[in-house]
Amino acid sequence: MTEHTPNILVYGYGNPGRQDDGLGVKLAESLEKWIADNHYSQVHTDSNYQLNLEDVATISAYDMVIFADASKEDIPDFWFEPLEASDRVEFTMHAVSPAFILHLCNQVFNHQPRAYLLHIRGYEWEFMDIMTDKAKKNLEAANDFLQVFLQNLIQSDG
Repeated sequence: MTEHTPNILVYGYGNPGRQDDGLGVKLAESLEKWIADNHYSQVHTDSNYQLNLEDVATISAYDMVIFADASKEDIPDFWFEPLEASDRVEFTMHAVSPAFILHLCNQVFNHQPRAYLLHIRGYEWEFMDIMTDKAKKNLEAANDFLQVFLQNLIQSDG
């Protein structure tokens, strides 16, 4: 690790009380032990049911943010892609998009962390605390991928 290693936030969001919707939160939780075991002081996690305008201040403290969420899209087990800021207000029923959070961070704090979206495929969305077996496998694959991604980033100075 060198002084150029970026300060990284993995932000998982979703509702664990709605089956596979909690995949992003579960990813953040599963990374916590790995981060502690490897003494990666520059990697942090946070999670919530949804993204809020207050998250603009949270992400402003980081060089890189990885937003992790469950996806209903027809993707493989997970999909990882760069995130571009957008001034398009995309409020869903009760949340704001990661692209808009990124845009506001630049507007308010004159800082735009490098950002990625990690979509983890989910299958069921009922009001239950039990995740489907297929989603658990997708979570494991996404977690394995992200650990390798973060290790490579840290070892190559970001």
